[in-house]
Formats: sequence, C-alpha cells, structure tokens
Amino acid sequence: MKPHAFHPEADAEYAVAAGYYAAISPELGGRFYDEVEHLIHEIKTAPARFRQYDPPARRNLGRAFPYAVVYLDEPDCIWILAIMHLHQAPDYWKHRVA
Repeated sequence: MKPHAFHPEADAEYAVAAGYYAAISPELGGRFYDEVEHLIHEIKTAPARFRQYDPPARRNLGRAFPYAVVYLDEPDCIWILAIMHLHQAPDYWKHRVA
C-alpha cells in the first residue's frame, strides 16, 4: 500500500469541510471524516481501480456525502489534489497538477 500526501490546498479544504459538518453535529463531522479516510484507504489499496476523471487525475466518489477524493497515482505515493465537493465548479483544482 502506497503512502499518501495532500496538496496544501486539498488539506485545507478537507479541514474546512470536516469543520462544517462537525459544527452541525459532532457525529456528522465524524461520519464525514470516516468516509473520506475510507475513500483514501481504498485509493491507497488499489489506485488504478478508480476511473480517470481528468487524465492523469483519478477520483473516488463518496457515498454518503457529495464529495470525491481527486488524486494522482505517483510512483512513490498517492498525491491527493482535492477533497472536492461535487456541487462546485469541477475544474477549480486543476492548477494543482503542475
């Protein structure tokens, strides 16, 4: 299983989203965190399993929350580009690939 690392902007948006749900309810915040961590674990286990979203990036879609983890499968690690809300502009993270 490969290690993972967050783009700084992806790390910040993860914290904001988790904080948003936790402010509604600590349980909801915990469920959001658990789902995102599960998505990341699935990616680390089989990074090629998920379809290319915007080559070379791939994404794993959440089930309970309208979020996806957008990532690059790099030789040494999984580089997480975005914890993307699915109802936002879909291309906002593309500058993070470079």
